[in-house]
Amino acid sequence: MFNDPSRRTLLNEITHPEVMRRIADRLDELKETDHIVVADIPLLAEVGATEMFDLVVVVTASGAVQLDRLLRLRGMSDDHARARVAAQLPMEEKAAIADVVIVNDGSMDALVEQTEQVWRTLRSKLETKRGGRTAH
Repeated sequence: MFNDPSRRTLLNEITHPEVMRRIADRLDELKETDHIVVADIPLLAEVGATEMFDLVVVVTASGAVQLDRLLRLRGMSDDHARARVAAQLPMEEKAAIADVVIVNDGSMDALVEQTEQVWRTLRSKLETKRGGRTAH
């Protein structure tokens, strides 16, 4: 699939509009709440739907780290892993759409710390917006 651009394009044309419609519907249902809503959308940059979100966080990793993880953690062949990375937008382009970039080239502990910092910032902004009230 990742080696065949025409098949990948067709799959994306079939799936992306429906997936994004469903996400938009769910966001619309939640817009009057004061919840922080997290949507994990790996191809957000590719579908160009960043306007749907108040904040876009992009997690990046170097090409070498991406390949290593695909090979080691997912057991992909070298060719398949390289095809998958090549099929995606370059990390620099993904990072360009972000309000916040988390660099995931290191340890799990480093990733968790960066993620927790983003979460603390979001919670603080929400509490400020509410006038100091904390949701449970």
